[in-house]
Amino acid sequence: MRIEIWADVVCPWAYIGKRRLERALSREPGERAEVVWRPFRIDPSAPAQAVPLTEALSDPVAGEALAACAPGLSPEDNRSRVALIAAEEGLGPRWGAAWRADSHAAHRLIALAFQEDGSRLQDAVVEAILKAHFIDALDISSTDVLGRLAGEAGFTAGEHLLAEGAGGGLVRELVLTGKAMGVRTSPTIVVHGRALAGAQPPETIGEFIRHAARQEHRRLPEEVERLRHAESLLDQRDPLGALVLLRPLLEDHGTDRGVRMLAARAYYASAQLGRATEALQDLVARSPDDSYARYLLGRTLQRRGRDEEAAVHLSLATVMTPGYAG
Repeated sequence: MRIEIWADVVCPWAYIGKRRLERALSREPGERAEVVWRPFRIDPSAPAQAVPLTEALSDPVAGEALAACAPGLSPEDNRSRVALIAAEEGLGPRWGAAWRADSHAAHRLIALAFQEDGSRLQDAVVEAILKAHFIDALDISSTDVLGRLAGEAGFTAGEHLLAEGAGGGLVRELVLTGKAMGVRTSPTIVVHGRALAGAQPPETIGEFIRHAARQEHRRLPEEVERLRHAESLLDQRDPLGALVLLRPLLEDHGTDRGVRMLAARAYYASAQLGRATEALQDLVARSPDDSYARYLLGRTLQRRGRDEEAAVHLSLATVMTPGYAG
């Protein structure tokens, strides 16, 4: 059974959630679980160069971003509450981040560790990064710091891969996938498509895992899941994100009608009207009776100022589907 943890390593509840999940799994000796960490960003606007956290918290915009992993609490109240809970979980003796750090490089390292040698190596890297940020008060946006942590965790290739810029595209895709799945807080545990948000007590986590494990689960082919996630992003008005997830499908299954139509919708929604026109003209040529493709082609041509061409397609679309007349 695979357990995914969608979390940001600058969110203190992620570290607490890690400890609680470990306790929950220790009480289920017969349950074989693979724990995989996935990226979530609570503070994507963090500066490339880390700044002291006390300085950052005086900025209302930064404070709002950092409060994303503790909805309803002020940053000060959250820090006080988390410090007490962290001590109860055995985290310390010193506790508390010292830097407002951009976590993108840390997420790259975590994703690359899983690619390199699976969940065991990834867990060691995650533990090292969380300890560095919350207990040792280090700047985990620094590639020098991350490279050293990777080596200490046994990921000897990590420093070199970070320096090469590896993992950036992978992390961006994973963040978009989490968004498409409906992940909204750090941490969120996902098992067999079911989600548990927040750093819940070990008893709650254990019951959630047992219940999820009992449910029948048929994993969809990767291509189908990717298509569904892209469609979810488009429904969330993120057409550029949808196109990121569609890119490999367009490369490998570019003639598939469903893939082409979703891409055309994303091109239209992101004002890439030339690409939308090309894709829709191809779809209409292949299926002249597809009223929606004709309607969207007409709307696209209208936006490009090609009204006469647009009128032909809009008229045909309305004949086939009168509802398009409005």
